[in-house]
Amino acid sequence: MSKKLIASALGVVSLVTGFGAGQAAAPAAPPAAGTTLFSFKTTSLDGKAVDLAEFKGKAVLVVNVASKCGYTPQYADLEAAWKEFKDKGLVVIGFPCNDFGGQEPGSASEIGEFCRKNYGVTFPMMSKVQTKAGAGQSEIYAFLSAATGKLPSWNFGKYLVGRDGKPVAFYGSGVKPTGDELRKAIEQALAAKPVS
Repeated sequence: MSKKLIASALGVVSLVTGFGAGQAAAPAAPPAAGTTLFSFKTTSLDGKAVDLAEFKGKAVLVVNVASKCGYTPQYADLEAAWKEFKDKGLVVIGFPCNDFGGQEPGSASEIGEFCRKNYGVTFPMMSKVQTKAGAGQSEIYAFLSAATGKLPSWNFGKYLVGRDGKPVAFYGSGVKPTGDELRKAIEQALAAKPVS
């Protein structure tokens, strides 16, 4: 069965069942006043420290990614969105995640190699994180879920964050990065005046 056919079938299942649409986040304490996505630090896939403050003033698309998922072909769409909008102020950030179906079992080097070889990924990729609530959850995903009331229920859940570092909306796995719904939201986020 081809990757496109599998992805299409998953898309139909998502539309019919809501699978991958995102689950309501468990009630969490609201973020501290003044906290934005740019308040956090993380680690890149190649092990370097990353201060998300370096993206201040840009709109950011945060995505939990996986290499062995029916939605994995979305890497190509994420790369296309990155190339189209990066000069206008969009940053796409991939966070590998093994929370759903064990579909990201690889090491950092294996993930990086897979993304470059199969999808030509050039957008920033961070180290593997836990998106699910509970002990070990990434503080970035705790912040995103507290701000939106949503957590990914599968791989390739997407948070659009405005130029001010505040989450705008959550989009489930079935929402294509290059589809009309997300494209319009990205364009609207980019139209906002950059925050200095």
